[in-house]
Amino acid sequence: MPKGSDLLVAALENEGVDRIFGVPGEENLDVLESLRTSGIELVLTRHEQAAAFMAATHGRLTGRPGVCLATLGPGALNLATGAAYAHLGAMPMILITGQKPVMSAKQARFQIVDIVASMKPLTKMTRQIVNAAAIPATVRDAFRVAIEERPGPVHLELPEDVAAEDVENVSVIPVHPLERPIANAAALDRAAETILAAKRPLVMIGAAGNRPSLVEALSTFVRRIRLPFFNTQMGKGAVTGGSNVYMGTAALSEGDYVHEAVERADLIVAIGHDTIEKPPFLMKSAGGPKVIHVGYQSATVEQVYHPDFEVIGDIGATVEGLGERLEGRLSPDDGMLELRPKILAHINDRAEEDRFPITPQRIVHDVRKVMPEDGIVCLDNGMYKIWFARNYRTHVANTLLLDNALATMGAGLPSAMMAAMLHPDRRVMAVCGDGGFMMNSQEMETAVRLGLNFVVVILNDSAYGMIRWKQAVDGFEDFGMSFGNPDFVRYAEAYGAKGSRVTAVEDLVPMLEAAFAEGGVHLVDVPIDYSENTRVLVDELRNRTPDVEFA
Repeated sequence: MPKGSDLLVAALENEGVDRIFGVPGEENLDVLESLRTSGIELVLTRHEQAAAFMAATHGRLTGRPGVCLATLGPGALNLATGAAYAHLGAMPMILITGQKPVMSAKQARFQIVDIVASMKPLTKMTRQIVNAAAIPATVRDAFRVAIEERPGPVHLELPEDVAAEDVENVSVIPVHPLERPIANAAALDRAAETILAAKRPLVMIGAAGNRPSLVEALSTFVRRIRLPFFNTQMGKGAVTGGSNVYMGTAALSEGDYVHEAVERADLIVAIGHDTIEKPPFLMKSAGGPKVIHVGYQSATVEQVYHPDFEVIGDIGATVEGLGERLEGRLSPDDGMLELRPKILAHINDRAEEDRFPITPQRIVHDVRKVMPEDGIVCLDNGMYKIWFARNYRTHVANTLLLDNALATMGAGLPSAMMAAMLHPDRRVMAVCGDGGFMMNSQEMETAVRLGLNFVVVILNDSAYGMIRWKQAVDGFEDFGMSFGNPDFVRYAEAYGAKGSRVTAVEDLVPMLEAAFAEGGVHLVDVPIDYSENTRVLVDELRNRTPDVEFA
């Protein structure tokens, strides 16, 4: 007779789950035994946080929820950062945690934390399963909720005695397709009329426009209307292929060179803007461009974002409808397009400078040189994220993964591991600061054990560089940001990986090429010179717009 854990695993298989990431505990032993005889692979990680980051990245890259597993109490709480990462980043995932038996209390309150309550603000839905017969319906509902716009994490708590409970005559619930509502034709007509009436329209693609299912629709839309466009950090790479109407990425909120296009525009068509991102531009209460919000859901009105009107519905269908109404009827503003080479020239300035330690611009340039068009770069969180957002050109969708929502450190390495598992035929690189890398560096063992192929680039400045930069910009003394590092080459080798250290600027490209050619997990330690942060991102931009505040 099947038991609750068997039903859970059968329901997960029914949803197409092929991997579960996590660290099991005593309360998951029934689930573990059911997994052992199933077709689902258990990917054992060294920390629950990494398991959650991997599951979230699975959701981000595939559109299908990744699944992670942890025990009760401390294990479940270690998933919290990953849950928040997926919740703010709109990545579908399922978190499964154990719990002591609910029908007895032989260990009193030992290790018991109210995880359902703890997960409530971090997930779309959190639920304790109290009846084994309810497992199939609960799992089906969890996947439905996780995938529906806005996607995100769902938490299920399975107590030990419910997992062990015998059940009979309970079947899994068939998966059914989800059709999203379509925008009203009148709203599409009005949006098209507004765009046609504008003299200098500009398109912006935001985080919700960067879904795997939207790549073809958005790429076609950009080709059909031929309007200049830019993207937010998390919208970067939503459109596949190079484009001579791409204006750049809004890596800062204002004052950057791409904002010259924003300042010139009289209308911004914001496709999929999600205000969880640091603002890509700051709307004015009067005198600024009008904004059309195109989204799955109504805009969240903020002080810096309050659209003039909205087109709500499936984004793919919306841009298809707008493309039909606009194709062949638009003439891009010459002045806007004349800004493009100027913006790109500023961004590419000093990209090949031969200074050592290496500058951020040169690192981005050299990484782009060794990564093929379909290569995937996974960023951790740090100062370099701004440089990659500004300077790294993407040609294939979803090939630069960064987090501008929770913006947590520690996610870069697990994200690259997930990307390497999903795309073993493509080059994958994690770019991490030394601070962020050490937050989940133990997963190097997991990567080696799994036989993955990818390169980890560590940008080494022996400090929490982004906060140190902000500390200096705000006029504070340099304090509390510096630390020591291990010998990263020997550290990698201790896990069975390979390690290299860059000692001259001309070393980086051949060293990365050799690492990819050799295969396996390879770490490259790169000293970085962050003095360019102040020269470019403060002094140069402040000279362009003296009244800008650099947040």
